[in-house]
Amino acid sequence: MTSPPIPQELDKLAKSRLCESEILFSNHKYDAAVYLCGYAIELALKARICKTLKWSQFPEVSIKNAQTFKTHHLETLLGLSGIEGEVKLVHHVEWAMITQTIKWSPEIRYNKIGSQTRVDAENMLNSVKALLKIL
Repeated sequence: MTSPPIPQELDKLAKSRLCESEILFSNHKYDAAVYLCGYAIELALKARICKTLKWSQFPEVSIKNAQTFKTHHLETLLGLSGIEGEVKLVHHVEWAMITQTIKWSPEIRYNKIGSQTRVDAENMLNSVKALLKIL
């Protein structure tokens, strides 16, 4: 079993997932680009939670019910991040693109091939890039 990731590694992984998404996008793999972008946001949110709660790893093993934090639900993670108000006020359009227009969740991996268009993937990439700057 691996140890829980540290915040710096989560940030690094988030940037890597974004880079990988851009490669997929440039190769017309829009479904995969959107899917991986969602993980970039998830990882960045988990890194932000660590910073907000002053955790050395995610989730901090010393807390009770650490399993609660092991979610893919972006709204839940944003709520735990400490910057929900700023994100929803300043970056409402980007957040809505990810959570309401695209409706990202790990389950989109089961969507039919071609479910995401070039425009969807481009909008997702732009939204994730904007949000990663503040997360």
